[in-house]
Amino acid sequence: MAKATKKQALGRGLSALLKDPSNDIQSAQDKNADTIIGNIVELDIDAIEINPFQPRTNFNEETLRELASSIKELGVIQPITVRKLEFNKFQLVSGERRFRASKLIGLTTIPAYIRIANDQESLEMALVENIQRQDLDPIEIALSYQRLIDEISLTQEQMSERVGKKRSTIANYLRLLKLDPIIQTGMRDGFISMGHGRAIINIEDQNVQLDIYEKIISEKLSVRATESLVKNYQNPSAKKTSEPQELPKFVKKGIKEFSEYFGHKIAVKVAKNGKGQITIPFHSEEDFNRIKKLVQRAK
Repeated sequence: MAKATKKQALGRGLSALLKDPSNDIQSAQDKNADTIIGNIVELDIDAIEINPFQPRTNFNEETLRELASSIKELGVIQPITVRKLEFNKFQLVSGERRFRASKLIGLTTIPAYIRIANDQESLEMALVENIQRQDLDPIEIALSYQRLIDEISLTQEQMSERVGKKRSTIANYLRLLKLDPIIQTGMRDGFISMGHGRAIINIEDQNVQLDIYEKIISEKLSVRATESLVKNYQNPSAKKTSEPQELPKFVKKGIKEFSEYFGHKIAVKVAKNGKGQITIPFHSEEDFNRIKKLVQRAK
């Protein structure tokens, strides 16, 4: 408990240092920068603005209230990260849920790591930090990857190194952005999973994508069933050829007699042109010789 009090007192001391105009730190080379930058500082919540580069767009109100309740009981366990804008003005880099929850319960200060970063660095830090979170939906992650490509000019190889994900994983997320916007919204709202989306994306025609999406919702299809449905759309003839040919009446009648004679269930296949094939199974050498004698006896 003594350590926690000492740490909090240190944070407040640094906060007072930041409010002194003579210590307005603008770069890592400024006086006292090494004391402030990279340390935990108790900042006034009103001195912090929301990050316009925040990739997260959905904040669940119920989970936000649960977090607020936890903070009320235990405090902010993990500090937020901010970048310094100007004298006593800061901008969130990461930790917006903690920031919002703290404001919800009326906290006036919040522990924060202070960084000095330009807009591009701030965007990259926010995107990379958010990608690592477990509660982002697949489309939010995909959009974050796309922003790293478009606005930071990172390649998939560079992203793989920054976020610790395989390049193939990144590529799979990015492919989701080719889905019809309605399907993307359905994934964000939890109506379908990323597995469903990865199956649907194999269909280029977005009208067909929507047909499959509606079928998934109405019939509550699993990912495996969706994959089969997509294959049937891609190769409709495969399903037709796999359907068994209806046997003629004379064959149906004769199968029973054949089976009784040879003591096995006889398999018969008949093509559309009327030609067919009879298969007589055997289970051992003795059984084979027995069937052979029956054939010879029938001559």
